[in-house]
Amino acid sequence: MIRQVTDSMLIIRLQRTGRENLPTYRLVVAEKARSVKGKFLEILGHFLPARKPAVLEVKKDRVEFWMQRGAAVSNTAARLLQKEGMSGMEKYIQRYTKKKSKSEAPAEAAPAAAAATPPPAQEAATTPAA
Repeated sequence: MIRQVTDSMLIIRLQRTGRENLPTYRLVVAEKARSVKGKFLEILGHFLPARKPAVLEVKKDRVEFWMQRGAAVSNTAARLLQKEGMSGMEKYIQRYTKKKSKSEAPAEAAPAAAAATPPPAQEAATTPAA
């Protein structure tokens, strides 16, 4: 059932299935070089995001088995597995850089500009009268 894999990078990732506008995903172990919709070694579970609440069913023992053999976990799969309660997913999760929204940028610049120029009353008091 399980193919022998030699010297290839393995990854645990989501593989999209399902019809148009109704996504379902398989959690699979595949070679990193293969296409996302290509061949895989084993199905580890499935994710149904369209259901309320979303359903994630995973064979945790098989995920741990593949991780012990050197399989990496994709960013999205690691986030889902961490929510499911699996430990050790922190090293696979990438942090996103926060982007400033357009509404925040002028608000931060205005107080800085006001602090740089002293009020006019202080200028008149500091200049000597002629």
